[in-house]
Amino acid sequence: MSALAHAAERSMSGGPELSIVVPTFNESGNVGLLIAALDKALPDMHWEVIFVDDDSRDETARIVKEFARARGDVRCLHRVGRRGLSSAVVEGVFSSSASYVAVMDGDMQHDERVLPQMLALLRSGSADVVVGSRYVEGGSLGDWTSSRIFMSKVAGRLSQAILKGQQLQDPMSGFFMTKRDLFESVSPAMSIEGFKVLLDFIASSPTVLRISEVPYVFRTRAVGESKLDSLVLWEYGILLLDKLFGRFVPPRLVLFALVGGTGVAVHFTVLSMLMRLVGTGFVMAQGVATFVAMTTNFVLNDLLTYRDKRLKGFRWVTGLLTFYLVCGIGALANVGIASALFEKNYAWWLAAGAGVMVGTVFNYGLTSVFTWKK
Repeated sequence: MSALAHAAERSMSGGPELSIVVPTFNESGNVGLLIAALDKALPDMHWEVIFVDDDSRDETARIVKEFARARGDVRCLHRVGRRGLSSAVVEGVFSSSASYVAVMDGDMQHDERVLPQMLALLRSGSADVVVGSRYVEGGSLGDWTSSRIFMSKVAGRLSQAILKGQQLQDPMSGFFMTKRDLFESVSPAMSIEGFKVLLDFIASSPTVLRISEVPYVFRTRAVGESKLDSLVLWEYGILLLDKLFGRFVPPRLVLFALVGGTGVAVHFTVLSMLMRLVGTGFVMAQGVATFVAMTTNFVLNDLLTYRDKRLKGFRWVTGLLTFYLVCGIGALANVGIASALFEKNYAWWLAAGAGVMVGTVFNYGLTSVFTWKK
């Protein structure tokens, strides 16, 4: 019997026991390969694969939908205006009705052949979550460079700060399986920031989870391009901070505050140069420094804080103008308060600092609503 006939038979015999959630972005070349690999790895199991695509430019969603028209165990969630691996995984899990859910990448680097072993461990009741691990005996990182191995190990050690003593050899893995209702119950406490959804899931659980790790060899990507870049380190750091201090400060605000620290450095640098090297009066220097810092903050916030809502093309220009407009009140308050304090003989740096604090409050509150709105 053909793979397509098997799929048709499974779809008519009840709902799937296992949903495999695959977040994608520009993975059109791997869609067919992954479906064929799942057919081969799971021939006698009731499963479905849910591709959650973030509006890929290479028409990944269209290709998935072509498969979905031909078979009932392939589904597509096509997201527009939303991006991010963790949020894609959460939406995919919530769209499932299966008892178990697996999460894996769409680049063919995770080994689908270990899925039956992972499911067997969950069925037996011996584990709450089963992780595809590259660090337990029998697992391997494949052809990773020494620098990438070093960064992965460092990130793994840092993750111990939020794992609450739970033993996990590969906390950076993006390949895991768990019970759907367990994932759903934990998800409200998750940060849903960045790309390490497994770490977020385990660290967010109110109870200690029983974790089993199954070895697999990380494959070399054959089709498409890697989505990893230097900014994933930023996102990982934010995840750690959020899990440590998130009860006090929302993750987006943490990002904004870190960017604001850079803006403060830019502000004081420009202000000091104008006053000491150019001889500009304080009021004029404070106004120029505020404008430069505000522009810098917009660029960095668009790149980092609102990475999932990053503005492009003409929207970037209009976003910048909107940013200037909505932050105008904050800028006026910044200059006004700083000037008033300076005229009362406060040190210039203290007066400027008070102005910056007021401006920051306005910037975050207004731009989160108007500049990077959905």
